[in-house]
Amino acid sequence: QVQLVESGGGLVQAGGSLRLSCAASGRTFSNYAMGWFRQAPGKEREFVAAITWSGGRPDYADSVKGRFTISRDNTKNTVYLQMNSLKPEDTALYYCAAALSYGAVLTGKAADYWGQGTQVTVSL
Repeated sequence: QVQLVESGGGLVQAGGSLRLSCAASGRTFSNYAMGWFRQAPGKEREFVAAITWSGGRPDYADSVKGRFTISRDNTKNTVYLQMNSLKPEDTALYYCAAALSYGAVLTGKAADYWGQGTQVTVSL
């Protein structure tokens, strides 16, 4: 069993930065691929970024490439999402997800665990 708790969201002006954290409980965090997703009001949940259990081979949605960076620290059971050059269209509820399968994290359809989300609001 893995519990995920996101933090670090908030209100920021366009062009600013935020770093989201997702803290995982359980002793097997390092076995899981991790991902970040987001959902804006009235829109479907969308993939943002994913990282393998070892921290290599990150994948990003085209909309965030070059601006967001996913990383993880298995000693702290935490995955991060550094968000730079934020835009109003980045406004959403951001979720982290964990799955034993990297493919499941990429699609989000078969993730094993989800957090409750942290709100990111980017103003003009």
